[in-house]
Amino acid sequence: MPGLRLIETLLWRAGEGAPRLPLHLARLRRSAAALGFACDPAEAVRAVEAAAAGRPEWSLRIRLTLARDGTLAATATAFAALPPDSVWTLVVSERRLDQSDPLLRHKTDRRALYDGERARLLPGSGAEEVLFLNRAGRVADGGITCLYAADPAAPERLRTPPLAEGCLDSVLRAELLAAGRAREAPLSLGELRAAPALFVGNALRGLIRARLAG
Repeated sequence: MPGLRLIETLLWRAGEGAPRLPLHLARLRRSAAALGFACDPAEAVRAVEAAAAGRPEWSLRIRLTLARDGTLAATATAFAALPPDSVWTLVVSERRLDQSDPLLRHKTDRRALYDGERARLLPGSGAEEVLFLNRAGRVADGGITCLYAADPAAPERLRTPPLAEGCLDSVLRAELLAAGRAREAPLSLGELRAAPALFVGNALRGLIRARLAG
């Protein structure tokens, strides 16, 4: 995996900082340890703070990258939250994720498949996100989000695919699981269509209502 970098994409708010920073750092440490990257969490915090320093915007998207040798880089861009009543339409990619690929659970810059399918399928479709299945035909992940389906037996609780299905070890996902708001469960497309409600989400945007195209 020459040149591979780990990525963390954080929300930063003026006067508050990055509300999920501890979860981002925990994931960065886990991935660095699993993949043999050098990682200094204190340096990561300093890189994030330096990227946000002096920015006039109330809300920022900060992208932090970590190279194998421990080199960190962080950039900040203005970020606008979605309207609270947003609903994203999901289109299903014909490309399947290999759920046995250990890199899928780590957030890296190996994004050609995800970004390529978003560029191919979304323009002109009216959809905002691409849904990927794994080679077993079950729900795996989104292009930039993880997927959540309301449990028919307890609609206030969400189901999300286990990491073994090929999904990212998402910061928002970890937060929801730890809070008891979600549980892991393999999901089929049929189960998504029958679910009382669907959501996609990531640490930057939070949970977003969703629906399957067609």
